[in-house]
Amino acid sequence: MTNSTKNIDPAFEGAGQKFIIFLTMHRGMEIWRIENFQPVALPKSDYGKFFSGDSYIILQTTSNKGGGYLYDIHFWIGKESSQDEAGTAAMKTVELDAVLGDRAVQHREIQGLESDKFLSYFKPCIIPLEGGFASGFKTPEEEKFETRLYICKGKRVVRMKLVPFSRSSLNHDDVFILDTENKIYQFNGANSNIQERAKALEVVQYLKDKYHEGKCDVAIIGEFWVLFGGFAPIGKKVVHDDDVFIETTAGRLYSINDGELNLEECVLSKSILESNKCYLLDYGAEIFTWVGRMTQVEERKAASKAAEDFIVSENRPKTARITQVVQGYETHSFKSNFESWPAGTGTTISEDGRGKVAALIKQQDVDFKGASKGSPVNEEIPPLLEDSGKLEVWLINGDAKEPVPKEEIGKFYAGYIVRYAYHSGEKKEDYFLTCWIGKDSTQDDQLMALQLATKMWISLKRRPVQGCIFQGKEPLQFIALFHPMVVLKGGVGSGYKSLISEKNLSDETYAPDGIALIQVSGTSSHNRKAMQVDAVATSLNSYDCFVLQSGTIVFIWNGSSSTFEQQQQAVHTAEFLKPGATFKHCKEGTESSAFWFALGGKQNFSSKKTTQDVVRDPHLYTFSFKKGKLVVTEVFNYSQDDLLTEDMLILDTHAEVFVWIGHSVDHIEKQNALDIGQKYIELAVSIEGLSPKVPLYKVTEGNEPCFFTAYFSWDPAKAMVQGNSFQKKLTNLFGTYGSEASLLLFSHKSESKNRAAGVQHDGPTQRASALAALSSAFNPSPNTRSTVVRPSRPSQGSQRAAAVAALSTVLTEEQMKAEEEASAARFRSRSPGPRFPSESEQSVDLSAEREAMESDDFEGDHNDEESEEAQEEAEITENVGECTFSYELLKTKSSDPVRGIDYKRREAYLSDAEFESVLGMTKETFYQQPKWKQDLQKKKVDLF
Repeated sequence: MTNSTKNIDPAFEGAGQKFIIFLTMHRGMEIWRIENFQPVALPKSDYGKFFSGDSYIILQTTSNKGGGYLYDIHFWIGKESSQDEAGTAAMKTVELDAVLGDRAVQHREIQGLESDKFLSYFKPCIIPLEGGFASGFKTPEEEKFETRLYICKGKRVVRMKLVPFSRSSLNHDDVFILDTENKIYQFNGANSNIQERAKALEVVQYLKDKYHEGKCDVAIIGEFWVLFGGFAPIGKKVVHDDDVFIETTAGRLYSINDGELNLEECVLSKSILESNKCYLLDYGAEIFTWVGRMTQVEERKAASKAAEDFIVSENRPKTARITQVVQGYETHSFKSNFESWPAGTGTTISEDGRGKVAALIKQQDVDFKGASKGSPVNEEIPPLLEDSGKLEVWLINGDAKEPVPKEEIGKFYAGYIVRYAYHSGEKKEDYFLTCWIGKDSTQDDQLMALQLATKMWISLKRRPVQGCIFQGKEPLQFIALFHPMVVLKGGVGSGYKSLISEKNLSDETYAPDGIALIQVSGTSSHNRKAMQVDAVATSLNSYDCFVLQSGTIVFIWNGSSSTFEQQQQAVHTAEFLKPGATFKHCKEGTESSAFWFALGGKQNFSSKKTTQDVVRDPHLYTFSFKKGKLVVTEVFNYSQDDLLTEDMLILDTHAEVFVWIGHSVDHIEKQNALDIGQKYIELAVSIEGLSPKVPLYKVTEGNEPCFFTAYFSWDPAKAMVQGNSFQKKLTNLFGTYGSEASLLLFSHKSESKNRAAGVQHDGPTQRASALAALSSAFNPSPNTRSTVVRPSRPSQGSQRAAAVAALSTVLTEEQMKAEEEASAARFRSRSPGPRFPSESEQSVDLSAEREAMESDDFEGDHNDEESEEAQEEAEITENVGECTFSYELLKTKSSDPVRGIDYKRREAYLSDAEFESVLGMTKETFYQQPKWKQDLQKKKVDLF
């Protein structure tokens, strides 16, 4: 590093050091606001407040498992911030990086277009305030509550956008939050994403707690439209600049010389990047600047400005992002643009960070142990499976599996299937099902093991954790199942025997009466692993213990640096392999001639400790396929809430890889989970240096083992909630009821369906109709079709929720306490289900919807198909009579397709006359048919 610090702003003195000294948390944040073109530190109480007229610098310091520290610097530019202030923030960011030792990743953040990583620091969202330092801030006394309407976008992090408080701002495709002085409403467009609806619930709760002191009511149906002047159809979605999606393109690399860009005509390779230069990598959606370790601060500032100018000259939309990385600290998203990224030989983050920590701690006279490389590190005990379960092992023999006798369980040769059944807490029986692949196994045996294990997984209703574990990479929760685990050479199955016969190889299979050397390297009671090695003196190591068998003679050799636990484990291993034999103990340096003779003679051996795998932080990824190539996107600062039931995700701990599968994922995709995981491993091998033999698992929602949940702050109660993402969040946030008004959120689809069902909210007749619909929903007659329209997801619970919504609207508008209580009593007398509260208990209750969600089966394997088909037949389309479009606009292959509609119900937007002309029957007749027949007829006329 050759950077000078003479031009560094004094406001950054000590930046990143306070967090390192006070090791009370894993993350630390510092924020500066640009005031009069100088960075001024903000008090902690103002963290999370961003004014649209200002620019800010945010430093996020994160400790990693390797003992080092990672730095991310974000400069945030408000939409009303001046260009000079924004430029100052960018330049000062480079100076701050120099203070941190040129190791930070720098991110440019534009208001409303912030990166996922930035937003993950401020969950559930940030809501920029008006004003700024230059124009002045409003004091609390000056502030008057204003009704605000927001668009809420994002499945895992939320981008809030303030839009005009007008019906014209609404559309069918987005989720909106209307924040009034006394109530908060969530409006879900008919075509809005179910996961965005769920995330918006967190924002509703956040607004309620932060700006209403937790006392406001939330989303009572019927009142929403009053605020907009009454119900009316809403228009199509208007595309804004921040809705523009930038296509990812093939990467183009430019070298930066004196602020000028020069295109490098070459294949992207790490070897191209020179440590005394800066580069710009353009791949469309994001612009990277890469700066070499030997570059100066002024060169880095020039590179930052060159990236800003590049976006302007290329006429890129505002959604384009700029990230600056330093040599040796490149992000996954940067490295993934290269064919491969060979590991470097420079100082690692761990060593560099630990050295800095030690120096800082020493300055503060703090007793810091473990900062030097030579200090011992206590072994962390991993989460292990409950140890009183049932263990079964099968040997792969040809195209079949053969059970291994109980006394032989623990001896591993070529290929096996292991199943462990256990109870975790008071839950039902859980399973750990995995293949173990030895280095001497054949390709055919490996494939057969996977096929047979998958069949077992399906037969157990897809509940077990299914894994694939390779020799030498066994995780501790696997090793701990055996007492002990001994990996032996060769194989006893037909596959291995055929292989050595075909290739004329010598059979090295372990023989109980032959010569064999077993290395015992386990260091604790949960790490009881031993492995057969070549029976020569050079295999010995002073840090381990060994069992040497020569015919009937068994030696137990203890290295000079071995532990007492290892020595005990060596005895246990010898007893397992040679029960009843007499053992000869010898310490290093006291060996007999018979010992050396069995090893072919005395030779020098290693006295160095075996290096352990690098410990790295876990990362959670979503994924997609583009042109057949796996593309992963990191979920930053992840939590259990990011495991959405409609998704599959990849958790990479570097020691293991998990593919997590939500309940609502298609069965075929579930079966392909291990293939997807293998594709990820292949990608991570080339980019992140992951071992190609890393253990791989697939984990289904609701069956997460302890060695998976250990990487989260896991709440078992959340994991037990069923439903889609929206319903789960609804239950988790509003599942308990106090004196405040409970929540009943609604969508445009619900409102229009109430109207289609004839709920006009004008008197006792409508109340009776609503009650009848509610009674029908909770007590359906097997011979009577319901007339209540279901939401987009067909389920009994959804039908019940729609009926509850219709009734609550009638009761709210009438505001007659006595009739509410009487209606609730009549409902309770007919159904043991959830009760309707009286006026004194607030106007709307979620009990019915919660009961409905709990009664639904969302696991996919046990759906009530008859009930579902009955609801399909009862479907009445939304928006009938409210807005219609011509057949030519509604066709799927239309040259000028209509937008902003529910595309699953195109036929619903036809006029009555055109509906009969196109489909040859009335709407009433059409919707009385089974759903499959409706779909078939719609396909014939290009409406499906």
